[in-house]
Amino acid sequence: MSPLKNDRYLRALLRQEVDRTPVWMMRQAGRYLPEYRELRAQAGDFMTMCQNPELACEVTLQPLRRFPLDAAILFSDILTIPDAMGLGLRFEPGKGPIFERTIDSMRDVEKLPQLDPEQELGYVMDAVRTIKRELKQEVPLIGFSGSPWTLATYMVEGGSSKAFNRIKRMLYAEPQILHQLLRRLALSVTDYLNAQISAGADSVMIFDTWGGVLGEAAYQEFSLAYMSQIIKGLQRERDGQRIPVTLFTKNGGPWLEAIADSGCDAVGLDWTIEMSEAKRRIGDKVVLQGNMDPSVLYAPPKRIRQEVQKILDQFGSGSGHVFNLGHGIHPDVDPDNAGVFIEAVHQLSRPFHQG
Repeated sequence: MSPLKNDRYLRALLRQEVDRTPVWMMRQAGRYLPEYRELRAQAGDFMTMCQNPELACEVTLQPLRRFPLDAAILFSDILTIPDAMGLGLRFEPGKGPIFERTIDSMRDVEKLPQLDPEQELGYVMDAVRTIKRELKQEVPLIGFSGSPWTLATYMVEGGSSKAFNRIKRMLYAEPQILHQLLRRLALSVTDYLNAQISAGADSVMIFDTWGGVLGEAAYQEFSLAYMSQIIKGLQRERDGQRIPVTLFTKNGGPWLEAIADSGCDAVGLDWTIEMSEAKRRIGDKVVLQGNMDPSVLYAPPKRIRQEVQKILDQFGSGSGHVFNLGHGIHPDVDPDNAGVFIEAVHQLSRPFHQG
């Protein structure tokens, strides 16, 4: 395997020296790009793009043609696993994901199939292999999955939710059903991520989008415990190269120490916590990823640069920081502003990596 031409992202995740702080953006392949919207209009719908390896590859590469990003991230969706389990996923304009069937009972859980990722989710592995080939070793490829808790919220609620009443009722009234569902999902996510690694992903990330809606005890029991289990089951090396794992819980600031003890290499941070505080609390244990508010990209270039500088100052000198937004880039952001952000990280971070 030929070495990557730009391995800055992987080196930072391993706390090795880098010439500048690496940067990528959550949802960097997506709706803020006119070329993405054009391709989606041609494809007809979102899941068609996800399930077509050539289209998924094209969308993954689109932002890299515009910007000098330090990593590509697989274009897919966190709901591929519950979709493959036969719950009837569709996306409705203005509503987001909707499942035809929900998980309401132990019987519903027991009917869920155990997935073979190269079969039911083979289109994702084909996309990983296609993207790796087309990247031509320019930058690493990030694979990902949703966390068991986050996947379970959609499977029980039937779609997006604001109050999470159904799954919280299950958590407190029938926790044995929820634990059984989470156990099944943890096994499926482990297999899914390992298949992505075998297909060529250079690092993987677990997105715990809804972990922050839980209280501390519930977060530890119903979210973090299952992510820790997944991390223990992951293939952490391929062809002599370590495969780093990043764990991101939105609104996870109160539990940083516990997240850092999960076995992950890096902790993704949203913008509700200062980078300096996160570094003080866990920065000697794990790499930190983040954490600029995506809404900063609405600002004029000068303000964007100021916000980048502030986060760089808070982290300070040395490796162990992957710059990112604190969540996905907003669909109505001007792509030129994303370019300003990426250029600012590369330019302004150089002094933090000298000597």
